This record gives sequence, C-alpha cells and structure tokens, in this order.
Amino acid sequence: MSTVTPPASIADTTTAPPGKFWPNGWWKLMETRIGIIPLPVYVIILALIIGFVITKKVTSEISMAIVLFAFFGFTCAELGKRLPVVRNIGAAAIFATFIPSYLVYAKILPEPIIKMTTDFTKASNFLYLFIASIIVGSIFSMDRRVLIKGFLKIFVPLAIGSVAAMVVGTAVGTLLGLGTYHTFFFVVVPIMAGGVGEGAIPLSVGYSQILHQDQGELFATVLPAVMLGSLTAILLSGMLNYVGKRYPHLTGEGRLQPGEHDDMDPHQEEITGHMDVTHIAAAGITAVTLYLLGIMCQTLFGLPAPVSMLFIAVLIKLSSAVSPQLQQGSYVVYKFFSTAVTYPLLFAIGVSLTPWAKLMAAFTLPNLITIIATVVTLMGTGFFVARWLKMSPIEVAIVNACHSGQGGTGDVAILTAADRMQLMPFAQIATRIGGAITVTLVLIVLSRMG
Repeated sequence: MSTVTPPASIADTTTAPPGKFWPNGWWKLMETRIGIIPLPVYVIILALIIGFVITKKVTSEISMAIVLFAFFGFTCAELGKRLPVVRNIGAAAIFATFIPSYLVYAKILPEPIIKMTTDFTKASNFLYLFIASIIVGSIFSMDRRVLIKGFLKIFVPLAIGSVAAMVVGTAVGTLLGLGTYHTFFFVVVPIMAGGVGEGAIPLSVGYSQILHQDQGELFATVLPAVMLGSLTAILLSGMLNYVGKRYPHLTGEGRLQPGEHDDMDPHQEEITGHMDVTHIAAAGITAVTLYLLGIMCQTLFGLPAPVSMLFIAVLIKLSSAVSPQLQQGSYVVYKFFSTAVTYPLLFAIGVSLTPWAKLMAAFTLPNLITIIATVVTLMGTGFFVARWLKMSPIEVAIVNACHSGQGGTGDVAILTAADRMQLMPFAQIATRIGGAITVTLVLIVLSRMG
C-alpha cells in the first residue's frame, strides 16, 4: 500500500528553536482551538462574518456555509463543554442545537445568516450525507458477529419499551387531567412517531383524513411533543454517558454486545498506521453511492432511503465484499464526520429545523411530566430488558431513546450527547422503522375507532 509522505520542507519546520514567539508562540496559539478551529483562524472568521453581514454579502455557497456553521456550531458546543455539571450530561449537543433555535426566535442572529443557513440546509440535505457517512463507517468497522446479534436482538427491547412507554405515558397524562384520548394520540404517539418529516407530518395528515380536521392545526398540536420528547431524550442520554463512566459494567462503550470487539475502535482519536488517501476517498464515494442507492430503493419500494442504505451496507459487510483497506478508509470518513461535522450540523438543525416557539409550547406542567414519563419508561425498559438479553444496558437505553427523538436530527443530537455516534445504524432502526410501525398501527387503530 502506498503512503502519503509530507514534503521535507514541512517536516523541517516542526524543529524550530524554543523560546521565541515566532514561530513557537504562534504555533501554540494555532494549537489552541475552539472545537477544531485554531484560535487565530477563529478570530479571523469572526471578523469576516461581521464584515459579510454588514456588507450584505452572506451567500449560500458551500465555502461560506462550512465556515459559518463551524464557527457557530463549535462556539455553542464549547460553551456547553465548559459549564460545570451540565457538561457531563450532553450540554455541548444541547447548546449547539437549542441556542441557535433561541437566537432565531429572539431575532438576535442576523437575518442573512438565518436565511443562508435555512436555504443551504434544506437545499443540500447534508444531514443525510452525515448520516450516510456515519452509518457506512460504523457498519464497516463492526465485528460481523456483533452486527448479526445486534440487529436481531435490538427489536426486542425496542418493542417492549414502546408498549410500556405508551401505557405509562397515557396513564400519567390521564391522571394529570389531559384525557386518555388526547394524551395517547397527541402527546405519547407523536413522541415515538419518528421525528418531524417522517413522523409528525404523516401522522397529522392521517389524523386529518380520519378526523376531518385541518392538517395544519393538527400538526401544530403534535409538534411540541416531538420537540420536547427529543430534548428529554438528549438530556437523559447525556446522563447515561456520565453513568457509564461511573459504572463501567453497565456499558459496552458504544457496543451493544459486551465482550465483543469491533474491527476498529470507534473511540480511538488518532489514526495510526499507513493509509493511502485514495482509500479514504473511495470510502467517501462508497458511502454517498450507497445513500443514492437507498434513494432509488425508496423510489421503487417506499422504504426510507437511510434504512435501505443501512440494510445494503449490512449485506455488503456480512458478505465480506468490503476490502480491509476500504474498511479502514470508511473508519477515517466516520471519524472525520463525527469530529468535524457534528456540531456545525447541529447548529444548522437548530436554526432551520428546531422552532423554539413549538418547544416552549410543550412546557405546561402536565405535558412536561407526561413526556418525561414516556421517554423515561421507553429508555428504562430498554435498560432492564438489555440485562435480561445480556446486552449492554446503557447502549440499548440510548438506542431506545432515539425512538423518541426528532428523527435523523434527533439521532445526531442524542448520540452526540451520549458520545455513542457508532450506534447510528441501530438508532436509524429505532427512528425510521420504529416510527413507521408506530404511525401505521396508530392510524389503523384510530380509523377503526372512527
């Protein structure tokens, strides 16, 4: 395998004499980072953003989007990481998502930045590029036995947790005076419907057709539960990450099956060994191709593109169709996206897909208690069923949490807060398949009631 060796001139500059600001002191500044952004570059970006806003030159071109998203995403994440106590329960992911949402609501974020972020996020759909890269990288780096056992077993805690959450959530809402009918159909079910685009929207369309009511009003009714359910799942997943550090016997450190080892360690920060850059590029184009293949499957068969892509990637892995070099390249792509793209993506999600007013609309005490009870039951059931199935309790609880998340955007935030991004394939099962089954069954039940 060929390697990429840096030119001698680059290597020689790392041996400058100590004791001088230039270049040693400057290098120290360059290694002081806000997220991944070197401090001097961060200051330059801030000045550029101010200049572009004043001159009204904020455009939706990709270079502008990358820099702006990185600046705001890592700034918000760093605030969360530096706060005592809450930094241990996923504050970085929460801040990167919900601070931008509030800034839009309060009209603090300049309008050109809001428009550019919204236009670029919706037009490019780069959330799915992120999900594709994470799924392919995590599946290709999994041990084949873990993959088979994990996909077969995960449906059990997910199904039991869903039923338990529906029963407990409905009971709590009824006791708090929300009414059994309203609690079940407009609070509990939306939480587990699979997010907004693939959950709340089709659910509200189905409700509209069955109940002969305005779809827009019904969508506005179910959306707050989706938003607050996702926030609750993010917080609880961050707490579980902290619990896992205190009680290591409860966690598989990102693996559903304790005692197994992945082909590559997803928590490894440094990329070691020789790797041809063409393998990394090949892995990137493979991930995108599999996603496009998923889109084609959705067009032909109706199965959501991320789920189609997930199953195809699993088949490729199980059939040993992926060379070791491509697996290593996929791992680097996975690490790049999880390290460099997560917080910029969460900022974009916060601005364009997380309406602060809808989130606040759910903050009535009965609603709040009902939503928390539903999510806690869903995750808690997964935790205890996992012990019975000899799976990692914390990992299973986090996967179950994704069933109450805000779709793909919620999966990213939940897994970021939990530091378990390698669980994305299982999270997609919980979100997409779990959500689709929930919406389908509930609409059948409602139509029979009518």
